[in-house]
Amino acid sequence: MPAEQFHEWLRREGRIVVVGASLAGLRAAETLRAEGFRGSLTMIGDEPYQPYDRPPLSKAVLLGKAAPDRTDLPGRRDVDAVWRLGTAATGLDLAAQRVRLADGDEVPYDRLLIATGVRARPWPKEEEAQLDGVFVLRTRDDAVRLHRRLKAGPRRVFVIGAGFTGSEIASACRDQDIPVTVAERADAPLVGALGGVVGAVAAELHHDHGVDLRTGVMVTGLEGSPVGRVRAAHLSDGSVVETDLVVVCLGATRNTEWLTGSGLGAGPRGIACDAGCRAFDFRGIVTDDVYVAGDVARSPHPLFSYQFLSLEHWGNAVAQAEVAAHNMISASSDRIPHMWVPAFWSSQFGVNIKSVGVPSMGEQIMITQGSLTERRFVGVYGYQGRVIAAVSFDNTRWLEFYERQIETGAPFPVEYPTMDRRPEGRKAMPADFPDPSLPTHGPTVTLSGYSPTDRRLVFTPARH
Repeated sequence: MPAEQFHEWLRREGRIVVVGASLAGLRAAETLRAEGFRGSLTMIGDEPYQPYDRPPLSKAVLLGKAAPDRTDLPGRRDVDAVWRLGTAATGLDLAAQRVRLADGDEVPYDRLLIATGVRARPWPKEEEAQLDGVFVLRTRDDAVRLHRRLKAGPRRVFVIGAGFTGSEIASACRDQDIPVTVAERADAPLVGALGGVVGAVAAELHHDHGVDLRTGVMVTGLEGSPVGRVRAAHLSDGSVVETDLVVVCLGATRNTEWLTGSGLGAGPRGIACDAGCRAFDFRGIVTDDVYVAGDVARSPHPLFSYQFLSLEHWGNAVAQAEVAAHNMISASSDRIPHMWVPAFWSSQFGVNIKSVGVPSMGEQIMITQGSLTERRFVGVYGYQGRVIAAVSFDNTRWLEFYERQIETGAPFPVEYPTMDRRPEGRKAMPADFPDPSLPTHGPTVTLSGYSPTDRRLVFTPARH
């Protein structure tokens, strides 16, 4: 069948399956219908809920300002889909174009979108992770359980990891006058995502709001009581913190295990895809019927040296899903690349933190507006002589300007007449990111190399 005729048939009668019924999956489904797809659409999700919004779970939900069951994502339009919720995908047969489900069923497709996202990384010692009072926070059910325990008034909450999620949880605890200790292996909160210069400001926020912040330490073990409840955390400096509630914030794991043996280029860093969201197979050859979007995707970005980026960003999930959906039902001449500039925001300790670009690529930082000491500023990151990212603390009005500078490859150090001439804004300084070989908690952008066939990834060939 000629390509043009095939795409017309696909729009009318084709079968599209979306694995992952969260933000990216929903927005992709809506885009498919908005752009004229009239065939059958199946949405597969491992949770029993309609798509819901995750950012409020660590903010408004923990504060009791929003009920977990009131976080459903608003629909832009009716997607007229078959919803297979509460049933996880367990396998993929590329040759037969079928998705295997946990209930034994198989769902055929003509086009497949994988948007399975990430899950919270659990505490690695399984017996300790099973103690009553040890939590992670990623799903609606996680938020319900954690909120219930916070309302019960724990003696002390112990947070492992001072990335964005860990810091937001600590902030929610202090807003409710709950004592909280945060342990972070790096020298300050947020250093994996924003570097040490900004991390020092984040540390001040923790201290000023009464957080017992322990940096430069690792948690060596969680201690349980005879009845199986957590009662203490042991740290690498020999100290012991008594606690009856532990929240593990060690980052995320991409949901790719179900693709083992499928032949796709899927591994622990995500599923490799091209700029048009088409998945690569394990040989680095692009497919044309399998697409990827959202947190699980690993795609090249021309603005960032064609690094393959894995982005855990709300806006990226939406933008990439829309591009993937458009390309799935379009002829090659009408396809478009995914060029969204990464952006991320967080609210903690009364401060609105927002970034654009990829701060973790930054070699240096300049404070161009405001002041670090006042905790109201914009910091601009430079990489190889050009602007690569910007971050703001309670000063978002400048970010649109710096986003344009990133898009145009503006030179760094910056020499704008609008730059504040305070002492800290006159020169670039090292951004002070930790050694990338040492894990830290909370980066929202993962740089994962240039090639989809990167041999550091674990690719499993298809079984024959």
